[in-house]
Amino acid sequence: MRIRILGARVIDPASGLDQVADLYLADGRIAAVGTAPAAFEAEQTLDARGLIAAPGLVDLSVALREPGYSRKGNIASETRAAAAGGVTSLCCPPLTKPVLDTPAVAELILDRAREAGHAKVFPIGALSRELAGEQLAELVALRDTGCVAFGNGLASFANHRNLRRALEYAATFDLTVVFHSQDAALAEDGLAHEGPMASFLGLAGIPETAETVALARDLLLVEQAGVRAHFSQLSSARGAQMIAEAQTRGLPVTADVALYQLILTDEALADFSSLYHVQPPLRSRADRDGLREAVKNGTIQAIASHHQPHEPDAKLAPFGATEPGISSVELLLPLALSLVQEGVLDLPTLLARLTHGPAQALRLPAGRLAAGAPADLVLFDPEASTLAGEHWLSKGRNCPFIGHVLPGAVRYTLLDGRISYQA
Repeated sequence: MRIRILGARVIDPASGLDQVADLYLADGRIAAVGTAPAAFEAEQTLDARGLIAAPGLVDLSVALREPGYSRKGNIASETRAAAAGGVTSLCCPPLTKPVLDTPAVAELILDRAREAGHAKVFPIGALSRELAGEQLAELVALRDTGCVAFGNGLASFANHRNLRRALEYAATFDLTVVFHSQDAALAEDGLAHEGPMASFLGLAGIPETAETVALARDLLLVEQAGVRAHFSQLSSARGAQMIAEAQTRGLPVTADVALYQLILTDEALADFSSLYHVQPPLRSRADRDGLREAVKNGTIQAIASHHQPHEPDAKLAPFGATEPGISSVELLLPLALSLVQEGVLDLPTLLARLTHGPAQALRLPAGRLAAGAPADLVLFDPEASTLAGEHWLSKGRNCPFIGHVLPGAVRYTLLDGRISYQA
């Protein structure tokens, strides 16, 4: 379909473009920005005056829960929710059942994502078989099937030697390894950030050093192996400083942060609501401020939802017995715009961390809004508002932001030049 988008403010962080212009889409790609191509005849016209056109958001961590956890969500429901949040490309972690450690599981996920047609899915394969940290998964076969990176989640390797060998093997084939740096022994049985709030509530604490000790080890091994590394779900200001120091030394490392870590602190746990139970935990106000600064200066180049939908029962037990995670991908853009509203980030910087930054981090063919690029884009109204939860699409309603009025509203999400979501 040929689509003409009229009068939008076009923001493309990859090229620095920020101007009011028309967009022309044809054959699944952006045919032109500004001036119509010769003999272009639109089959559909979208009036986008007053709207902002940006590259479709790129989310580096969306748990699709399929295969194996259909009571929590499935590929169709969660990619549809992602499209409602302005997301056109997303990565799904390897914690499925069976684990995403064979080409067969990767093919199943990719096939079902194509059938659903709501967003492009880029699987992150397991670094070790069954995430057990002992034997390597079929990394090259998984890469050839479509996995864009490899990680072990919060599951530890059996020993540092195994991890080193895995990184050296990944470096040989120029594969990207995703780290969730948390020392299992230091974090054992912890439920909240170790600090005054955890002490007041009587909750077992997870110290900042659970992240920084593991991060120091991982950075040293990355340096030795020469592997491309992406550090996911940073939660501490000190951790962000360590990433900045590594980047200054020339290490090929990137990082992301969960959006909710930029908004919430451990003070949210005051009423024991399990909706705020996440791993790694919500940390202190000083940590949040440090993470915000790292996002602003580009040390952390990607903001992700780290969407983890759950069935209602998973959050109904006492705090310590509930499952961690927040369902938030369909609020990704409105929640992120609250950072602009608060003056934390300007709009072009925010969009860079939601589009071009994450695409660069994992070398994804996404995050650009220029002639010849895939016609994956979001049109949103910055002056409107979104009532979170009014039209909920994810199977998981475990979201503390439901009922909040958030700035901005997604009007259209387009995937390969066709409308995948319309408000």
